[in-house]
Amino acid sequence: MATKLSAIPTLASLYASSTIAAPSPSTLASSIYPFAHLLSLHCGDITSLSIDAIVNAANNSLLGGGGVDGAIHRAAGPDLLKECRTLNGCDTGSAKTTKGYNLPAKHVIHTVGPVYKSSKHEESEKLLRSAYRNSLEEAKRVGARSVAFPSISTGVYGYPFDKAATAALDEIGCWLENGNSKNVERIILCCFSQKDYDKYTELAPTVFPPQDVFEKYAEA
Repeated sequence: MATKLSAIPTLASLYASSTIAAPSPSTLASSIYPFAHLLSLHCGDITSLSIDAIVNAANNSLLGGGGVDGAIHRAAGPDLLKECRTLNGCDTGSAKTTKGYNLPAKHVIHTVGPVYKSSKHEESEKLLRSAYRNSLEEAKRVGARSVAFPSISTGVYGYPFDKAATAALDEIGCWLENGNSKNVERIILCCFSQKDYDKYTELAPTVFPPQDVFEKYAEA
């Protein structure tokens, strides 16, 4: 059964209902952003989301794989693979868009995250941030105002979840701050497990606090 955007609360609405508590000042990230009304956290199946675009954590071939990549290809049907064959792969950190086919989402944005190497953390983070940023740019290019991300590179590519989530939140905030908030209705961070969702509910408020907290501390 498809999940509509209206059924997914924003981070701002979770603050308003006291479902998520406002962060304490000591936990705020070095950069905070006033976009809690544009961000959602969701625990569930990304292939069920009836929105403009979902992001696929693909491999360089774009020809399908395991995890979320395989799930998206199975749900979209064989025509997705046919279109992916015409794209000639995708570089790590880049993104390319196809139709959604049998998915409730209109588009699939395929991005390739890095294989994490602790000895090359800065390079891995740069590529992960690029994957999020280029996916958002693709969404803007095709006119997708609602887009959902899986947790890129945190599966078999081995990126530590906390580090990946922190980088993802900050990169999304940077992109929105760079004049793009007008192009967005919602950005959804879609978690496969309750554990991942709980970690995002811990980290997201430190980057996207309630508006009154943002106003109080942004200029401090």
